[in-house]
Amino acid sequence: MQVRLEISYKTPKGIETTFSSANLRVEEALLLAGDLERIGRVKSMSFIDHREQTWTLKQLKKLVEEIETEPHHITVYFDGGFDVQTKSSGLGCAIYFEKNKKAFRLRKNKAVTSLESNNEAEYAALFLAVEELEDLGVHHLPVTFVGDSQVVINQLSGEWPCMEKALNTWADRIEEKMKELGIDPHYEVVSRKKNQEADHLASQALKGVDVRSMIELDKI
Repeated sequence: MQVRLEISYKTPKGIETTFSSANLRVEEALLLAGDLERIGRVKSMSFIDHREQTWTLKQLKKLVEEIETEPHHITVYFDGGFDVQTKSSGLGCAIYFEKNKKAFRLRKNKAVTSLESNNEAEYAALFLAVEELEDLGVHHLPVTFVGDSQVVINQLSGEWPCMEKALNTWADRIEEKMKELGIDPHYEVVSRKKNQEADHLASQALKGVDVRSMIELDKI
């Protein structure tokens, strides 16, 4: 979760002004707020989240304590592959998150035979990722979804219309599940090269190699 810090500041000579920071991770914003408090010249301080909701310092500290033991700071990479000859699909996702001041990575893939196109496989891969988020206990948090499918990303973000019935069905399923979990999605399109991890997982699924693993990473 990111917030921007807004403060009202008063100099020793009585000059007052206001400042607004760039978006910061909650932990960084709290550290900065602590430094500003020690100066003793801050008249007021508030924090604005991605939904433009305002938090006091006390409220934000309590929120951090509550979410620390749950998955947060989540980024999801997803990809789907479709074999035209066999009509089979491979789905892959890699989920990066933090919990209890540690960083983790979960990898998951799946082979399916009920899809009709590569675009449908891309949607199915994203839905697979959302199901994994549900299993992790993710709820009421912003999540960044990263993929190389301009169709999926631009349709779900509302940039492009979704005219195909099959893709509309997948979009509805994804949006309903996210609403149920309270997930606030943020979408990012990247090149295939920058989505190699999810692409490899999808390719493994097409080859019959099942993957589901979670490891602790060295650094947050």
